[in-house]
Amino acid sequence: MAYDPPVRVHDLDLANTSVFLDFDGTMTLADTGVHLLERLGREGWRDVDAEFRRGEIGGRVCLLDEWDLLEPDEAQLRAVAREVPVDPAAPALLAALRAAGAEVLIVSDGFGFRAREVAAELGVAILTNDVDWTTGRLEFPHQDRCCACSSCGTCKQAPIKEAARAGRTTVLVGDGASDYKAAALADVVFAKDTLADWCAIQGVAYVPYRTLADVQAALGLAGA
Repeated sequence: MAYDPPVRVHDLDLANTSVFLDFDGTMTLADTGVHLLERLGREGWRDVDAEFRRGEIGGRVCLLDEWDLLEPDEAQLRAVAREVPVDPAAPALLAALRAAGAEVLIVSDGFGFRAREVAAELGVAILTNDVDWTTGRLEFPHQDRCCACSSCGTCKQAPIKEAARAGRTTVLVGDGASDYKAAALADVVFAKDTLADWCAIQGVAYVPYRTLADVQAALGLAGA
């Protein structure tokens, strides 16, 4: 069951709106991290993922434990990550949002390297984690140790709070557990899959969607 958001979607002044897009499962048609682990990961990653989904560990610990189950072979990891398609509607949505004057930012708490590639191809700003391919280390340049939970790799609440302080309406488009904390803050939430289930349980208003074309249509943007 979906709940009407406090800010009605068609009433949004997109020129005064900041849109935050999750990457894995939102910008892409499947989770690239899960795909990498299914194809290349050693045994045990599903247990780590289950611990994260149950809230027993934070996103940063989850990512570090899962990264340890992959060989940091840059060429192989990049090639396998590219097997996951980007939502074909992504370029049109981004173009329509920009034409309407919205600020757009990808916020991803994954391994980071594929998200950065796609963001560069689409010309959109991104906050995500990094891999130092020289050392093979997973790094977290956008963690927020001042956040109440301080457990995520990339803090998705921080940019939403910053936009809100600037008087901007905030929109989150997401699908999974890494979006829960951000969904609790955003003015409008587009949700599917695990995030939609969580919103329904928590009573967080959300707009359901299946693809980014649905988001574009719900916002009433040309080309939808």
